[in-house]
Amino acid sequence: MPSALVEMFRHNLWANLRLLDACAGLSEEQLGATGIGTYGSVRDTLVHIAAAEARYKAVLAGQAPDAAGESIAWESEPFPGVDDLRERVRRSSEALVAFVQGHDPEQVLRGDFRGQTYEMSVSIPLLQAINHATEHRAHVMTVLSQCGVEPPVLDGWTYWRTGGRT
Repeated sequence: MPSALVEMFRHNLWANLRLLDACAGLSEEQLGATGIGTYGSVRDTLVHIAAAEARYKAVLAGQAPDAAGESIAWESEPFPGVDDLRERVRRSSEALVAFVQGHDPEQVLRGDFRGQTYEMSVSIPLLQAINHATEHRAHVMTVLSQCGVEPPVLDGWTYWRTGGRT
């Protein structure tokens, strides 16, 4: 049986892909929609989720967050499309699952980010990765609901009932 942490990151992968699948058929207007209290447009929030996951992957691999070429450079470029984001998220999320399967819970990460040195337990970026994605998926689902689009159900029970399949 996988550890709880591994299962949480598998759920994160499943939920991210399921949300992107739900957004694949949205119109330009729907992708540009936003709501009060959310990160921004659906489009911008999806890009933000994908870029952040790539940064977490970089930090956990011992790289500077802004050195993750696939995470920073394309974040400010024109929207790459849902299919492209889906592939980026799949790669990053699978790397996070692989990391938690073999990580040392006592590991300390050290590095430099935007001119500031840091030292933190590996648990901090792991915690942030789950919290960040959950929060922003909820933002997208709120906006979808306001646009009259039925958002996907991404809770743990549905993940379990579907066997974690998208």
